[in-house]
Amino acid sequence: MGWSTRPRAGVRALTGLVAATLLGTLSATVGAAPAAAAGQEGIGYPVEPGQDMHPRPDHDWLGSYVLGGEQVFCVSFQLRAPDTDEPYKPGDELLTKWGTKLPADQAANISYLLLRYGATKKPDEAAALAHLLHSWTAAPRTPADLDSSLTYDKIGYDANYHLERLPADAKAAVERMRTEAEAGRGPWTASMTTPKGDQHPGEAAEWTVTVKNAKGRGVPDVPVKLTATAATLGDEKADSAAGNSSPQGAAKSVTLKTDADGTVRVKLTPAGDKPRLKASLSAPADRPYVRVPVDIKTQRVVSTGGEKELTAQGVVAIAKPGKVAVTKTDANSGKGVGGAVLRITGTDKTSPALGQDGKPLTGADGKPAVVTTDGKTGGVTVENLRAPQEICVVEASPPPGYTNAYDPKNPPSACGTVRPGETLALTVTNKPNEVPRAIPAGDQPVAQARGVVETRYSVPGLAGLALLVLLGAGLTGFAARRASRR
Repeated sequence: MGWSTRPRAGVRALTGLVAATLLGTLSATVGAAPAAAAGQEGIGYPVEPGQDMHPRPDHDWLGSYVLGGEQVFCVSFQLRAPDTDEPYKPGDELLTKWGTKLPADQAANISYLLLRYGATKKPDEAAALAHLLHSWTAAPRTPADLDSSLTYDKIGYDANYHLERLPADAKAAVERMRTEAEAGRGPWTASMTTPKGDQHPGEAAEWTVTVKNAKGRGVPDVPVKLTATAATLGDEKADSAAGNSSPQGAAKSVTLKTDADGTVRVKLTPAGDKPRLKASLSAPADRPYVRVPVDIKTQRVVSTGGEKELTAQGVVAIAKPGKVAVTKTDANSGKGVGGAVLRITGTDKTSPALGQDGKPLTGADGKPAVVTTDGKTGGVTVENLRAPQEICVVEASPPPGYTNAYDPKNPPSACGTVRPGETLALTVTNKPNEVPRAIPAGDQPVAQARGVVETRYSVPGLAGLALLVLLGAGLTGFAARRASRR
């Protein structure tokens, strides 16, 4: 705020001004701009007449000024307003008009308001911001600082005088913005919460970013830029199914505002290993800093370089896939059976199991994918399965020699849980066809089918048999001799 640039008693108006540049301006020097009136007033309201001092201005301007094409604000009462092309150089921490250090809470309030309202286009907000900045940086130390005989470089800011002469909307904005600054000032913190457990490729999960103020409360309406790596933002499946065109859908970067609790929620869908999310936002610095004019009688400029960037990052691991090793065995012998066709299904034994990418494992017929057991071992392995998940292997058709006991309505099956990075071992058994004991031959009598009986002896057994034969022969001869003697 400063004196009016309109002539009064041949005296050029003197203004005091430390200004807040538009957000994002970090330059040390204001570049040259087309010629314009010195201290060009921007958005705000005049207070008429100006505060009583020597000499007294016809009005005080509460609002923004235009400086080098930028919107700036007065915060150091009654120094001369700068020309629009006046050069500046990097300065130091913002002090009061009296050269003293600002209290920490007031400095934090100024940083917060410059961040939030430095680019406002509303006259009530611009006037309220200028009034609050003067109230903190040029507050009278004692009543003597408001003596009307004081000149521009000695006078303090009469807050009550100016507030009473502001329009009702600006008065309301003063109280609202003061309360907001007290509640929302920095230092802020930003944190990120990732989903519990691992994520799966192609499957969206919710990530959150929370911004809190110095009192540990969530800060609403803060723009947060979110950038994904090895992932996309948004749930493409859900958006497509609902017929929605999500602003986050398939995006790598998006800017969202925090809700009433200071939280941003976003769906992140992994597209590679170790999906990562970075959040960045502008936060008010603990203290604002100034740019110093070359002309020492001109006001200083508070740069939004006093704001700082906050970041938060999160990363989750991709759940490792699992696999299932199935063995088809003979129910009687326990040996492996090849040629069995098995379907890989969910626990309902009808729907397909899921691959690591979250897509159903189906064949050309749209049904659950089939595998065939190996002829030598009776085994087959299915890899890259989503884990964890419950799956079943269901026999689709029996191998040769195992058809009689096969029931298509209740086929052999086995179920279990596929776990990340592990192999689930399942066994499916089949009862072999029985060999018939009799073979029908039309109307002819049934002939019994007999197997070939093979008798085997060991070598000691054969020797014993020979000995018995010889002994028997000897006894027979002995008996015959006795009979002839009679």
